[in-house]
Order: sequence, then C-alpha cells, then structure tokens
Amino acid sequence: MRTMEKTRPDLAAFLRARRERLSPADVGLPSGTRRRTPGLRREEVAALAGVGLTWYTWLEQGRDIGVSAAFLDNLARVLKLDAAERRHLFLLAHERLPAEPGKTWCVLPPLVRRLMHDLPHPAYVINLRWDVLGFNASADQLFGFGTHAPERRNLLWLLFTDPLLIERFVGWQQQAPQMLSAFRRDFARATQEADLLELINDLERVSPDFKRWWHQHEVQAPCTGVRQLLIDDQPLAFEHTSLTVDEDRHLRLVVYAREQGGVTTAS
Repeated sequence: MRTMEKTRPDLAAFLRARRERLSPADVGLPSGTRRRTPGLRREEVAALAGVGLTWYTWLEQGRDIGVSAAFLDNLARVLKLDAAERRHLFLLAHERLPAEPGKTWCVLPPLVRRLMHDLPHPAYVINLRWDVLGFNASADQLFGFGTHAPERRNLLWLLFTDPLLIERFVGWQQQAPQMLSAFRRDFARATQEADLLELINDLERVSPDFKRWWHQHEVQAPCTGVRQLLIDDQPLAFEHTSLTVDEDRHLRLVVYAREQGGVTTAS
C-alpha cells in the first residue's frame, strides 16, 4: 500500500511555495489591504479550489489526509501550475496523473529542428494532428513535403490525396489503413480540437477509402517496423520508428532507414 508519509513535508512545502508566488491579481481577486505575507492567503486558495479552509490548511501542514485526482487537478489550475509542476504535484500526492488534453497546435523547438537536420536518414516531426512541422532534405526527397503548402503539409491528408505518396507506398491498400488505425490513437487524445475534426471532415469528402476505413474504427499499435517504398521503380525496404521528442507538446520524430539485408514484406 502506498503511503505519503515520506512525501507529505515536500507536498506541504511545494504548495506553500506555489501559493506564495501568486498575487491576488493573478487569480482575479482584488489586492485589498496590505498583506503580512506574500502571495495568496490559504483561505483564498481554499475558496478557489472549492474546499474548506481547515481541510486545505491541514494539507499545507502535511497532515495525514487523503486527496483525490480531481481535487489535485483543480488545485493545479488554481495555483497556475505548468505541466511539469502539475506532474510533480501528483507524484508528491501519490496519485495517478490524468492525461492532459491533447493539443494539436505547437511550434517545433529550434534544437529539435537542428537535430533532425543532422540525422543521416529521412526524418520529420509530426504533432497529434499529424501535421508535418519540420523535415530534413532526405525526407523531402522521399515524401515530397516541400511541394505542398504548409497548411496542407499533413501526413494523413497527403497519404490519401497525394498521388506521389499513394504510389510511393508499396501495397498502399494495406499500408494506408494500418497507418490510419495508428492515427486514431492520437485522434482519441485530442478529439475536441476543431482543426482535427476539420481534417477528418475534409478527408471524408475527398477520399472514399478514408471514409470507409475511418468508420471501421480499427486501432493498432504505434507505427514501427518495415515498409516498402517505391524508389525509381524499385521497391526498397525501410525500417521506420517514431520517437517522442517533446511529450508536453505531443511531438514525435519519425525516422526512416534503409533496412540492412534487402527487401522484406511491409508491415
């Protein structure tokens, strides 16, 4: 059985420090009279979090009281914790961290872009919507990302609408639904994002194959393994894998490398 005995002092200190760094204006409260201590008062945090003052005071004092994941999530919002601080709060409280709602919009960090360009293999970075946020020259040569406008540089869109990509994936009729089923996992993490729903609606209008496979609700493990790509009329086997490069931004680096040992069946 898990116990908070060892982490209660750290949890109490963490909550006090985060409370004291906030001003009333930060949470929409009037400044009022001069305060004896910095930051918000305990009663203000308790009221904003929807709990009693005595209960919150005991929590800050490190007493043996239980907390729920829902309360911790609400407290993280009140204290304006960022993703790393929210994760730390849940770890100190020995609670399972609820998944953060997936976000599709993000900017590719410069370091990730530089590392991607330094790779000797075709590589690109996608978000939850499978927008191709960056790619190196080898990936552009392989998939032709640069020939498309940035707003249409989406891997799922190109997979079902770009003749080059449809021809490049050997056995497209088998590979496309496999990739679509992998995309569905990301869709489940960000289903409320308007741009993601717009992408699905657009694809249903232009691609009967997409519409048919999408409504089959197939789900598979992450895309990794071997694929055959048609290069200069020759099927070549490429190993491919997906690496998380920024968990908070939901960014993944996809890398293709020629398989050693010849052509094999795509997976």
